[in-house]
Amino acid sequence: MDLVLFQWGQFLTLLIIAFALSMDAFSLGIGVGMVGIRLREIVKVSITIGLFHIMMPVVGIVVGAYLSDLVGDIAVFIGGGVLMLIGLHMLWNGLVHSDQKSMLKTKGFGLLLFAFSVSLDALTVGFSFGLIEVNKVLAISLFGIMGAAMSYFGLLLGRSVGGWLGDYSELVGGLILFCFGLKFVI
Repeated sequence: MDLVLFQWGQFLTLLIIAFALSMDAFSLGIGVGMVGIRLREIVKVSITIGLFHIMMPVVGIVVGAYLSDLVGDIAVFIGGGVLMLIGLHMLWNGLVHSDQKSMLKTKGFGLLLFAFSVSLDALTVGFSFGLIEVNKVLAISLFGIMGAAMSYFGLLLGRSVGGWLGDYSELVGGLILFCFGLKFVI
């Protein structure tokens, strides 16, 4: 009986952590979705973010015992810097080159960069999971599922709101990305 309660307690704890980690993907998905994105791209971006939410903690768990203190702070700082740069570029593009598309692509390197930046916090959690006893398979599975689902809903919501904002959607999306990046750096 105690083992069953422990497993449910651990499941709920990991589910809450997965939800917290995926809130960045949701919030940033709103900003990206405002620029305008097709449903097929939303699915592709969501799956990619889900996969990164699986890969990053795996890397963190493997490396965690050795580099947790050093890389954890650096990873958050780098992720924040990347988001700030993407946000600044979107702002610049919205103000100066409003007729051109943003550098934030949902294809190729831009997609990988976006998925990497929203999954960096999962890397740092993976570092800590490398040091403690936790059901790692369950944790990583929940991170991937929740990351994909929350980014999907964020992108859909951003796409809807972006239609209301018209030409200003890229400015608002860039501001959102910049502010979240700034939050990580500070």
